Amino acid sequence: MSHKHGNNPFKKHHEENENIENEQLNETVEQDSETPVEDNNSELEKLKEDYDKLNNQYLRLAADFDNYRKRQEAERENLLKFGLENAMKKMLEVLDNFDRGEKALANVEDCQQVKDSFNLVHKQTEEALTKLGLELIEAENQEFDPNFHEAVMRTPTEEHPENTVISVLQKGYKMGDKVLRPALVNVAAND
Repeated sequence: MSHKHGNNPFKKHHEENENIENEQLNETVEQDSETPVEDNNSELEKLKEDYDKLNNQYLRLAADFDNYRKRQEAERENLLKFGLENAMKKMLEVLDNFDRGEKALANVEDCQQVKDSFNLVHKQTEEALTKLGLELIEAENQEFDPNFHEAVMRTPTEEHPENTVISVLQKGYKMGDKVLRPALVNVAAND
């Protein structure tokens, strides 16, 4: 039995669909191949322009930041220099008073006058340093605080509560919140 394929209605329909699909594919390929290379080039040029623009912005921003960093560094150095200069000016007054005191006491035999002069200069020194921000750390009769005090002795006693500073062996100082030197203290112990 021989079959004639030419009379098969399903085959004709299948061939027609293939032909339509091939035509559509060919049209799409032709459209893609007809898309001008110029469109791709213009897109590439636009991307290149955007890249150059962003790169220039980045370079300007980097330069601005570098200049800012240099200005901040110079300003910090000026502040330190000015702060030191201000401190030196305040201490010059103290030196002047030491010089005056030395001259005034050259021929003095009265011990009380020497004490008064010494106390005056000492007070002026403390005032000058206080104006610069120096603060005395209160310690005596305070509860021991390792942030501000350094215990160099512990003395057994029942006169003071435990961990109370009995005496200050060396004064402590701070500037603002920064401890420059902790107070050396004797702390009460209840043994």
